[in-house]
Amino acid sequence: MAAHLKKRVYEEFSKVSQQVSLEEVPAAAKKLRLTKPSKSAALHIDLCKATSPTDALQYLLHFARKPVEAESVEGVVRILLEHYYKESDNSVRLKIASLLGLLSKTQGFAPDCIVDDAINTLNNEKSHQVLAQLLGTLLIIGTQLPDKIAVIQRLIDVACKHLSSTYFGVRNKCLQLLGCLGTVDKPLSKETDAGPGAQTSHVRDVQSVISDYFQDQDPRVRTAAIKAMLQLHERGMKIQQTIYNQACKLLSDDYEQVRSAAVQMVWVLSQLYPESIVPIPSSNEEIRLVDDSFGKICHMVSDGSWVVRVQAAKLLGSMHQVSPHFLEQTLDKKLMSDLRRKRTAHERAKELYASGEFSSGRRWADDAPKEKVDTSGVNLIDSGACGAFVHGLEDEMYEVRISAVEALCSLAQSSPSFAEKCLDFLVDMFNDEIEEVRLQSIHVLRQISTHITLREDQLDTVLAVLEDSSRDIREALHELLCYTNVSTKDCIQLALLELLKNLTKYPTDRNSVWKCLKFLGARHPTLVLPIVPELLSTHPYFDTPEPDMDDPAYIAVLVLVFNAAKSCPTMPALFSDHTFRHYAYLRDSLSHLVPHLRLPGRKQTASSGLEVSGVGSGSLESAQNFLQDSLIRVSALQNLETPGAQDLLEFTIRDLLRLGELQTELAGSADFCATYLHCQLLLTKALQEKLWTMAVPLYLKQNAKVSTAARQILDETYKLEFLYSGLETQQIATIHNVRLQAKALQLILMARSKRGVDRVLGVCEKFLQDVESFQRLFMTELPHFQDSFVEKLLELMPRLTACKPLDLVKILQTTLRQSRFIHLKLPEQIHRASATIIEPTGESDNPLKFTSGLVVALDIDATLEHVQDPQTTVKVQVLYPDGQSHIIHPKPGDFRTPGPGRVRLITQVYLSHSAWTEACQVEVRLLLAYSSSSSKPSASKPAWNESMDGLPTSESCIEGTIHLSKPVKVFIMPKPARR
Repeated sequence: MAAHLKKRVYEEFSKVSQQVSLEEVPAAAKKLRLTKPSKSAALHIDLCKATSPTDALQYLLHFARKPVEAESVEGVVRILLEHYYKESDNSVRLKIASLLGLLSKTQGFAPDCIVDDAINTLNNEKSHQVLAQLLGTLLIIGTQLPDKIAVIQRLIDVACKHLSSTYFGVRNKCLQLLGCLGTVDKPLSKETDAGPGAQTSHVRDVQSVISDYFQDQDPRVRTAAIKAMLQLHERGMKIQQTIYNQACKLLSDDYEQVRSAAVQMVWVLSQLYPESIVPIPSSNEEIRLVDDSFGKICHMVSDGSWVVRVQAAKLLGSMHQVSPHFLEQTLDKKLMSDLRRKRTAHERAKELYASGEFSSGRRWADDAPKEKVDTSGVNLIDSGACGAFVHGLEDEMYEVRISAVEALCSLAQSSPSFAEKCLDFLVDMFNDEIEEVRLQSIHVLRQISTHITLREDQLDTVLAVLEDSSRDIREALHELLCYTNVSTKDCIQLALLELLKNLTKYPTDRNSVWKCLKFLGARHPTLVLPIVPELLSTHPYFDTPEPDMDDPAYIAVLVLVFNAAKSCPTMPALFSDHTFRHYAYLRDSLSHLVPHLRLPGRKQTASSGLEVSGVGSGSLESAQNFLQDSLIRVSALQNLETPGAQDLLEFTIRDLLRLGELQTELAGSADFCATYLHCQLLLTKALQEKLWTMAVPLYLKQNAKVSTAARQILDETYKLEFLYSGLETQQIATIHNVRLQAKALQLILMARSKRGVDRVLGVCEKFLQDVESFQRLFMTELPHFQDSFVEKLLELMPRLTACKPLDLVKILQTTLRQSRFIHLKLPEQIHRASATIIEPTGESDNPLKFTSGLVVALDIDATLEHVQDPQTTVKVQVLYPDGQSHIIHPKPGDFRTPGPGRVRLITQVYLSHSAWTEACQVEVRLLLAYSSSSSKPSASKPAWNESMDGLPTSESCIEGTIHLSKPVKVFIMPKPARR
């Protein structure tokens, strides 16, 4: 009873104190912080009720699931510490120590007030596990207080004190604490060496203390010591070079995790001191540190643990400062005799001649080396780097092989000579048993293709991959051939033959093969020229039959020849008459594959238009200036109802759309501006209609026109927000302002067309919530919206929430007509999301026939450009002739990423329907799904909403879809089942 009364008095005192502090204390004075006793009191009561350690542990676990406010943390910590000193069970103290660390992470709480108590708990703690947990809590507190130098120093001293613990977990935490909090500018402690003769004191820094534990008896502590040193490096502290020898010794440790950390340590030192000179053991020679570390890491590629092998192979790829001599040895499997550098025959003969002694041959091995060689002690760079990548590429684990391939790519990109030497090894990886390794090898060869030229035997191995059943592998190889140089015309013939076989076996690869031959011809015009008569089957004396233009193989040959002819002016003389006709046809139908050619003696039908567009595409700067000038010209319009304003908008929209067609780099920005101006134009026309001055009965007949305009503006704003990437907050706020105008227009139309106010109440509340949501989301952008629609609404907000719905409608109508046009400021780059369906083409007149009630699979192949998160947003829509619409969600595995900003969708759609009397077309298109979270219902309700308990307040989310591609029509024919 007394405790309860005491609690009530404490709460009343807290309220009075807070009131006094707010009313009487001056603003400059420091406010008194009062902790709320609710959380700590409840925890104290629970812990007092516990009759056993199990009960206490349950109460603590239950308490850990509930959030604690920042102002209550200190009180809760006091209660926990009080119980900690009373508790004798290790598991309960361990949980309390863990909770102290979690509570110190609370947002808004400064844990410096509990540092002393947390350190004091270490003094009398006997349990090693609890001691390790307490040190972990101190580490959390230290990371929360990086600026408190005195606190950090105390924590470091505590860590040094407990480093002598016999429990590995305590030593681990101490080392981790030193790595995360240790500083280089202050010494840790002074130690006295009681050696024979004299006593000397020396200063220990953090790195020397940590390095002492590289030789700890417990492998977990050795690992923790290396990781602590790496943590110092990540924090910006330069690691001393003297640690290099210790790290190298750990490369031969018995435990995998130690070797893994040591490899990382050696690599870090090689990047810090690449040009330092280190001696070679058992030799008088010296070597650069980066070369020595390269050899040691190469040696780890043959480690017994595949995890260490993967790590070593990955790190090799980032050692670009290594000498070319050692780099090339990684591809040579020949080991040296006794791991020693062999002298040449001339050197040995010269030495024998100088000594005057030659081998008589009478005794066995009388010319053997006189000194004994300890092969275990010899560790020359040659022995480590020798054949490292060969071993990595032949490893039994595919993860190691992939890492070796990636490392080869990284090193070859910076060394053309090394790229040529590793070409054979990469080509051999095309035959790997794992598809992922084959695919990665193809991608790697593509990245270094600028440095290499394929021989015929290498090309033969590469082209064999075209037989692979994986579509990803084949298309990756097509991409590789686009950027690869070949050496002879026989290589061109071989590549064309294999690509045509691929086209016959896999007809769905048609577009990919054509694109490959386009680049192959453009890169090798001089090699294509000698084989043109053979490719086109022309004869100097006889007319040859005209090939079929519907044959994809013949089109592939023409694509190769025409792209080679662009850089070879003598090639068109070898064309026959029908080849020129076929060129004109392909130039119109496949303009992205067939270039513009200046044919001698032929009428240039499309040259003028192409030249104009070429000039336009080349003057990117002038196009950007034109775009900015168009926006500035429109922004001068303060009121869109002035004479000529609408005409100016229409002309500007037309110019911007045309600019997007001519200049692909500015297509996204131009389309974005044109769509925004179109919304403003629709809104202006809707507000200028005569219907606003008509009586309501006459108005009803013309409601459809303005209602359609409002709906169209809403759709356009969702396109502006979700179809374009690269937008900044200011552009998104401008889009939301236009969306609020469209919603206000819809609200006015509803109020004028509906009798009674019951239907309008919910819409009015939802609109006011949208206005509040705008203010909350775009508070920082409001200065840019002077005299705008949303600014006027926010000024009138107190009045709007208190007035009746019909008065709200009148205010909105007046505000809409008085609002200023907002000038649109563009960011640097805007990209428009788009999609193109490659398959099906929609050109076939042969229907897909299947039994009604069953399903038929339709293959979809599409390319996506600048689509954000396509796996969750892209859908496939199927529209049947009877109006039924099905939306299919592709699987995440159906999306591939061939390049930055580009995504490939390859999936199957299953169609089904009842029986039809004749074949009909089904429309297939891609959609972009979006989700726009609306504002939550506000706590302040309008006065006229008190009797709206039965109506829904607002939707939690507005969802919809946007057309992402043009529709493709496919003939299908469901036939009745036979009986």
